[in-house]
Amino acid sequence: MNSALKNTTRTFIHSVSVMCGALLLTSCVSWIAPTVKSELIALQAGEYQLDNQHAALIFKIQHLGLSTYVGRFNQFDAQLNFDPNNMAVASLNAVVDISSIDINNTELAETLQNNTWFNSERFPQASFTSHTVTVVSDTSFNFSGDLTLRGVTKPVTFKATFHGGADNWMTGKYTIGFSAVGQIKRSDFGMDSYIPIVGDHIDLEVYAEFLNVGKQ
Repeated sequence: MNSALKNTTRTFIHSVSVMCGALLLTSCVSWIAPTVKSELIALQAGEYQLDNQHAALIFKIQHLGLSTYVGRFNQFDAQLNFDPNNMAVASLNAVVDISSIDINNTELAETLQNNTWFNSERFPQASFTSHTVTVVSDTSFNFSGDLTLRGVTKPVTFKATFHGGADNWMTGKYTIGFSAVGQIKRSDFGMDSYIPIVGDHIDLEVYAEFLNVGKQ
């Protein structure tokens, strides 16, 4: 066999190997990735618990009118109960550990715990309890309820979106994807220092997965 023919043969064998490997990888990915149902009517009703490993609570606030300061809370929990056929009776309860604030600045994070700001020694947690749910679209809803922070309770509405649901082979639980946005005024909760140098309005964003605790 001459050199040119050998090179052609090796190239052909390599190409076939690459294609077979790609097909095998695609098959594995298809097996691992769940089939997500996004229509609300297809989601499973029941009681859901926050999956803390796949959740984020982010806050944003204006600084000097020049930029948006972004932080997060690393420890929070929530329970969601809903029936996709009757979202008006859904309920959401959440608690946040104030000391878990994460702003990539240890000194400032400690300062925010004092009584000028969160006063976390006296009020270690914030909580939200929904009272009404209003349907906006097939997958979007307003959760209105009470937010308690620093011992003060005020009405707040979170605009929520359900992104779909699927059986999660990693946890063995049926899982739904969920996000929500809301806004509060910190002055409403007794944190009015340095306004307007530091903005009064705080934007809140939640990204989370919930596990159906009734499904094994």
